[in-house]
Amino acid sequence: MERPLILSCPLPRSLPLILAPDRLADLHARYQVIETSDEELPGLPDATLAAARYIIGQPPLDTGLLARLASLRCIFNVESNLLPNMPYDAAFARGIHVVTTGAVFALPGAEVGIIGFGDLGRAVAQVLRGFRPRLSVYDPWLPAARIRDQGARPADLATVLGASDVVFVTAAVTTENRAFLGAAEFAAMRAGACLVLLSRADVVDFPALMAAAASGHLRVASDVFPQEPLPADHPVRRIPGFLLSAHRAGALDSAFLQMGEMVLADMDLMDRGLPPMMCKRAERETVARFRSRPVTAN
Repeated sequence: MERPLILSCPLPRSLPLILAPDRLADLHARYQVIETSDEELPGLPDATLAAARYIIGQPPLDTGLLARLASLRCIFNVESNLLPNMPYDAAFARGIHVVTTGAVFALPGAEVGIIGFGDLGRAVAQVLRGFRPRLSVYDPWLPAARIRDQGARPADLATVLGASDVVFVTAAVTTENRAFLGAAEFAAMRAGACLVLLSRADVVDFPALMAAAASGHLRVASDVFPQEPLPADHPVRRIPGFLLSAHRAGALDSAFLQMGEMVLADMDLMDRGLPPMMCKRAERETVARFRSRPVTAN
């Protein structure tokens, strides 16, 4: 059986750009593909134009050229802007579809990893939800079901590091994880990936993180540092691929006022013989394992 004919002129894009190698091979296996251009299309033989079932691209078509495309069923516009370069009414009258792939630009869909899924990690996930990422989470203190309940995939550390375009580090410092993200872990991340450090600097080997950014292997943003305030001559300030924030991401006046409201609400509950519900309670199994530094200034 003769394969259906496609005329391919997807300027400014190309088939290898929009199709992975296996999908491009599948296209050529299922269809006869004739590569052409907007300028060359009108000069193709009448028999070729008459046999074409699909066009990938949106070449200019006047009424005469459209009439020569006797078998045309659909124009796949991968430029993604619908252009006033064809007689749409005539195409629609013949039942020819004109479609665009522009919806892909509304779906970022990045692979995002979160390391540590406590209050901060879950807040990050909530912020990201509107961007619809494919979200993987590593947190050895949580059951997989709790992570799935938040719309994320539980994963081991190697998977989160190796499969993510962006990794958010929101893990608290404990007796078990000081500097657990080091040179080997950063090397395992995708070249050009981003690492955003939001919790505490002690969970990373900070010199190794600086080296990964300086080499261009990673892009890094950090709200926390080994010394705070960060010295004016600290070498991290001179790394182009390292974005600095002055540990103020959460220290908003509104957040401090909410602290007081939580305290007052829980005191009111306990005055009435009820347990505290607004503040997060320390758990006897884990509280002794935390190793965060005390806050010295707001």
